[in-house]
Amino acid sequence: MAELRTQEQQLLSALESLGGTATVEQLIQACGFPDSAVMRNALTLQEKNFLSIHAKIQNIIKLTTEGEQYAKDGLPERNLILATAQLGGAADLKKAAEKAELESQFIQIALGWVIRKKWAIYTPQNNTLSITETLLHQTTIPEGCDETLLKHLQDKHQVTQEDLSPELQQATEQLKKRKLLTVEPKTTRTLQITSEGKKASTENKIAPQEITQLTPELIITGKWHTAKLQKYNIEAPVAKTWPGKKHPYLQFLDEVRAKLVQLGFKEMTGTSVETSFFNFDALYVPQDHPAREPSDIYYVKDPQCGELTKHSKSLEHVKETHENGWKTGSTGWGYKYSLQAAQRLLLRGHGTCLSARTLEAGNLEVPSKHFSIARVYRPEITDKTHLSEFNQVEGIIIDQNLNLKDLLGVLGKFAMEIAGADKIRFKPDYFPFTEPSVELSAYKEGCGWIEFGGSGIFRPEVTLPLGVKEPVIAWGLGVDRLFMMRAGIDDIRMIFSQDLGWLRKKQVT
Repeated sequence: MAELRTQEQQLLSALESLGGTATVEQLIQACGFPDSAVMRNALTLQEKNFLSIHAKIQNIIKLTTEGEQYAKDGLPERNLILATAQLGGAADLKKAAEKAELESQFIQIALGWVIRKKWAIYTPQNNTLSITETLLHQTTIPEGCDETLLKHLQDKHQVTQEDLSPELQQATEQLKKRKLLTVEPKTTRTLQITSEGKKASTENKIAPQEITQLTPELIITGKWHTAKLQKYNIEAPVAKTWPGKKHPYLQFLDEVRAKLVQLGFKEMTGTSVETSFFNFDALYVPQDHPAREPSDIYYVKDPQCGELTKHSKSLEHVKETHENGWKTGSTGWGYKYSLQAAQRLLLRGHGTCLSARTLEAGNLEVPSKHFSIARVYRPEITDKTHLSEFNQVEGIIIDQNLNLKDLLGVLGKFAMEIAGADKIRFKPDYFPFTEPSVELSAYKEGCGWIEFGGSGIFRPEVTLPLGVKEPVIAWGLGVDRLFMMRAGIDDIRMIFSQDLGWLRKKQVT
């Protein structure tokens, strides 16, 4: 009979001791081999008809970080209804949410699920939440399948979807949509010894020890002449390795940056903390504009104001432009300009403030092209299309003979080449700092239409006070959404995912 290698003999013996059938994981523990060694020897033994390998794909369910939190503290809708019960069964929604310690972005989510589960009735006229009559007279609120599954996963850490009851399988889909759990396919391989394998494990003699590595001693002593060298099957499967690589989104940003540099653009850089002067005033946004409210921008608490001494000339021109139009041909906004408001520090709300700084610097070449990839911040409610912290790709071109047609051409090329869009469309828009203004949207099969951002030609009220007399076309696009279209994902939160499975597989093409 054929000789068995040491590891092959050990694997057969371990398999027989486990009753003749065992999973790869069980054999790893029994033999002390890595999974690659178990599978390598198993495939060799299968070729000799000493064992058979059976593969079964199962869906493994695990809680996400948010799901773990809800499993521990309870779903927001349960906390909301319990708080309402403690307030007498009917309460103002805001008060009930405060008692439940719900953050503002979760109130509407909790309300929606409370109504969907028929736990309460909401009266929008007076913003009142009232527990339904059925529940009002019960001592406890019945636990739903979704909550049962959360607790089950909290105890087990992971379960197989096929082992769950139909009710819990339905709850799996619901919680998956809420991003509270993940469902990932996993292949389980089971090894089963054959009658020939049982015979081989007792009758076959173990082959002499094979040499897997030539050492200096073997070469110097000449023992390598008589040593038995192990043969390697280069087609045998091995464990997957995951070498370090740059995040797919960062790769994409590098590609965008490289393409713009190749097209002759110079990169603009700046700090995340900006003054209201460059973020708003220099862009002809009035100081009472709604976009400057604390609900739409992040203001810095300490220090509250920045220094504008170096920009006194531009500051004076912008001040006069706001008040009376200065030399721009405009009548201005007609209010008394506040220096203190201009000095107010904030987290930049768009990348256009970098364009304002570049124009104001006074060392521009004409013609010239500039771009930035800037992280910007707004108090947005996070969902599948919005983040409170995101990136914009900002661009400006300064030349004597620019017009709207040039702008549309640049935007179209950008969407087609960078995002891989199939088609684009433009529609009129309004921004205080551009006229005309255009919004760019692009379409890709499988992604649908995605809005990328705004663009236009800077108004004289922007360029002249900053010392620029030539036309300037400008755009500010959500580069995160460009990546979504390029990568074929429909949830912007995936960009910052910690899902190693997705990150390992994702290649931006």
